Amino acid sequence: MTWHRFILSTSALSLRGTVTQPALLINLVTPSSLAFLSWDISSPHKELQKTRIFLADSLSEELLPVHISQPHILQRENQGIGGDASYEAKARVLREQLEAKIPASLKLPPAILEDPPLDITHIPEICGLLNAQELAITELDATAVCQKIAAGELTAVEAVTAFGKRAAIAHQLTACLVDFFLDEGIKQAKQLDEYFQKEGKVIGPFHGLPISVKGHYPLKGAVGCGGFLANVETSTEDCDMISILRSLGAVFYVKTNQPQSLMHLESMSTYGRVLNPHNTSLTPGGSSGGESALIAMKGSCIGLGTDGGGSIRGPSAHCGIYGIRPSSRTTPTHGLLWYQHGQDGVFSSTGPMCRSGRDMRLFLEAVLGANPALRDPNVLPIPLKVPDLTQKKLRVGIMMHDGVVMPHPPTIRALNLVKSKLEASSEVEVVDYIPYDHDRGYSIIRELYYEDGGATVRRLLEEGGEDMHSLTEWVISPPYVRNHDAAEVWKLRDRRDIYQREYSDHWWSQNVDVVVCPPFQGTASRHDTAKYWGYTAIWNLLDYPGAVFPTGLVADPAVDVYQESPSPMSAADEYNISLYDAAIFKGAPVSLQTVSRRFNDGLVLAAQDVIERILKS
Repeated sequence: MTWHRFILSTSALSLRGTVTQPALLINLVTPSSLAFLSWDISSPHKELQKTRIFLADSLSEELLPVHISQPHILQRENQGIGGDASYEAKARVLREQLEAKIPASLKLPPAILEDPPLDITHIPEICGLLNAQELAITELDATAVCQKIAAGELTAVEAVTAFGKRAAIAHQLTACLVDFFLDEGIKQAKQLDEYFQKEGKVIGPFHGLPISVKGHYPLKGAVGCGGFLANVETSTEDCDMISILRSLGAVFYVKTNQPQSLMHLESMSTYGRVLNPHNTSLTPGGSSGGESALIAMKGSCIGLGTDGGGSIRGPSAHCGIYGIRPSSRTTPTHGLLWYQHGQDGVFSSTGPMCRSGRDMRLFLEAVLGANPALRDPNVLPIPLKVPDLTQKKLRVGIMMHDGVVMPHPPTIRALNLVKSKLEASSEVEVVDYIPYDHDRGYSIIRELYYEDGGATVRRLLEEGGEDMHSLTEWVISPPYVRNHDAAEVWKLRDRRDIYQREYSDHWWSQNVDVVVCPPFQGTASRHDTAKYWGYTAIWNLLDYPGAVFPTGLVADPAVDVYQESPSPMSAADEYNISLYDAAIFKGAPVSLQTVSRRFNDGLVLAAQDVIERILKS
């Protein structure tokens, strides 16, 4: 047998040479069969799942792209992050407990799990586990579910049963859950249905609405996790957000997966690696990646995320759904499982991830209308004000890049499309938005994240016997992260405040109502590679609200190519360019972000409605 020379490159290793026998890889193909390549998944080289592999003919130097079959990606990844023997034993128990909660009647056939396609979004529709009514219910957005329940056209039990069954299917394909308690959800729903039958009205705007919940929101009786095995718990009470949603009529049935430390723009944890339903070789984002994957699979119509650096907007963008990071201190955060309580150098928010723009408004109007400031003293009593833009010409700034990292071709294509559509509309005035020193801002927020130098992260990993994930190591590494004394913290916060003031002046000088910009430096990234947060984190530093919307475009290898060899703007840009391969990102949704000044959350919603309507016209 003649073996080919190969180039194998990952973020972890790079090898070149002539292969005489398959040492690392098995079934390396011969010239007569360049269709598939597989690897020995029992080998220690776990990094192979994120590999770019090309074969070059031994007689020529031409590189031939090769399709990589991924029939065992679920089996490879469902073990999650590793650790010492004690960690492995505890982690195995947690995974087995979750597995046992999925009823046998909802288990997918082995044939589907053993050889799924890259795009798994259609599997719930063809697997035979959902009936026609359940499929129809799970096509609804949250607003429609609420409307149908209030009109008596749908019961709460029917709604949570449909979404719960689809969530079980989604989890088996994406590892999106950390807890599944559909029976409890049905129990809640029955009580709501009985109330509706007796009183002839709903108890609140979310009466019977199934809402999925990110892992670190405490929900009484459910698994809660703050980013490490060491702080996994069964919650004994609801946090403020859950209490408010219960009072509005919400029904809970699942908790969703998130990454180690809660500080990755990907989602791999003790429970496994979450996969992007549109292309499982890509991440669904993080840290609310379980939510984005679940909603993209239509196992939820609306869920709870959190965002301290892009954790609502990034995952929403990666999975082609909607999500908004509200201005901080407008939605309740009290009670969340978090390991840096008291660290307020970065402005974090709680918010919705959902299937439509109107769902974002539904959520914020209901939650803010419940006056969360009465419960959470950190919440400011600021009502949501959504302006009427029919009486005003909207001035939209288009930010093609941030001056640090140039987005990949699919995102540039989407920005150009939106810009051309808006320019052709009489409703909108379009200007080019010039970013203000985003590199400096990003360096400030990177330092603010871990003012203790990452000591708390290391302690929690040690307590749980948990291995440090490569992205955790990256996020707590120098030069940005070091231990600060009190005086250094004051100086760092002062740098933040100075930048905020300078940026405010810059925004006014640009004379824009909102800015449309990338939510990430491309579409969803390949696993373990998301190492630039600048397109979302900069707005956290400024505490500007931002919402993500799908453009309707998907990455297309036929058109999304570099027209010429790109010149890097920075070291981060050079890294980003090296990650791009048009074929790998095929089918990934392309999304954009709408941003405005602090507390202009209503303007973001109204402007995005206008932008989307024009885009679809």
